Amino acid sequence: MIKWSDHIKEGLRSLYFSKLRSTLALLGILVGTASVVAMVLGGELATQEALRQFKTLGTDLLALSINTAQEESATAEQSNVSLEQALALPSVDTQILRVAPYTQLYYPTHYNGKPLNSTLLGVTDSFAQIVQVKLLQGRFISPFDRYNFYCVIGNRVYEEIKKATYASPLGQQLYIGKNVFTIVGVAAPWQENSFVYADINNSIMLPLLASTMISKYATINNIIMQLTPQANIADIEEHVTYYLQQSLGKKEFFYRSAKELIVKMKAQSQILTVFLGLIGSISLIVGGIGVMNIMLVSVVERRREIGIRLAIGATRRDIGALFLFEAIILALVGGIAGVTLGILITYIVASVWHWPFQLFLLPPLTGFLVSSITGVFFGFYPALRASRWDPIQALRSE
Repeated sequence: MIKWSDHIKEGLRSLYFSKLRSTLALLGILVGTASVVAMVLGGELATQEALRQFKTLGTDLLALSINTAQEESATAEQSNVSLEQALALPSVDTQILRVAPYTQLYYPTHYNGKPLNSTLLGVTDSFAQIVQVKLLQGRFISPFDRYNFYCVIGNRVYEEIKKATYASPLGQQLYIGKNVFTIVGVAAPWQENSFVYADINNSIMLPLLASTMISKYATINNIIMQLTPQANIADIEEHVTYYLQQSLGKKEFFYRSAKELIVKMKAQSQILTVFLGLIGSISLIVGGIGVMNIMLVSVVERRREIGIRLAIGATRRDIGALFLFEAIILALVGGIAGVTLGILITYIVASVWHWPFQLFLLPPLTGFLVSSITGVFFGFYPALRASRWDPIQALRSE
């Protein structure tokens, strides 16, 4: 009975003397393993980056959207939320710390005769604090602005204005319809996310009450609430809905919780990771087929060697183990090299996209285990075929 260590030595010797063939088989496993590791690890990093950007707003937020598509009955006392009602929400439930109601308008806007492709947001001073709008210059909308025609421009709007003039935009004026607004602040670049239904970078923010003066369509349909830690979201939704329905009637209220959205994003990311892993496994299967093909060729070419080994006392189990170990060695070496290459590719991608790189244990381990299983699976048939050779026919072969 040949020892396992002898099988390993014989396998390494055989692979060494057929360098080109071994290298081609090794490349198939390497590329397949690298694909699995890079796709799964890259998917994990992309998910973590999306969650990190989302969490920058904080997980203690609750957004309310009011559906205005329904027709109001003639007996309804009020068809829209007033600013006073929105600002009174913290008194409805003590778990609400502050609120940021906002209106959203699409209105012709010009600067020095040049049209600006932007959205108008009627906001209050708490809007900047809750959605974390930082300023490059000037100040944000204050509680004292009320009906004054002041505005804060988003970063992309600022870049458009810079093309027309190199002067500071502070104190300059732009036209919103026929109304003249004075720029009092410039917002820093803001990271877009699915929680706020507005692109701050491409917006012009003005006092909420001023937005209601320039258009009758400036209604408060969105309210963002900052909550206390560990707040009971179900209770808050129930209290807010009951409070608003007293004056708004049976309008539809849609709530979006940051914590709920994060849970959904994690669930979607798991599906995406599995999908990417399956795609990467296709190339690994192709590599495994290459290993099986190479091993079958090796079995045919080494028929006389097989016959001699059987004639001098080697068992069929020894012959099968010899070829199986060659396939396993190819799979292990290719798996280690593939895991290393996959991690390197992911690191380069993360550096290019400026993502924080984090090495997760599961993707490299999964890639290595799958490559090892592939080597055993696709190496088993050639090893079985070699062990079934008839010694006499094998010795007679040329």
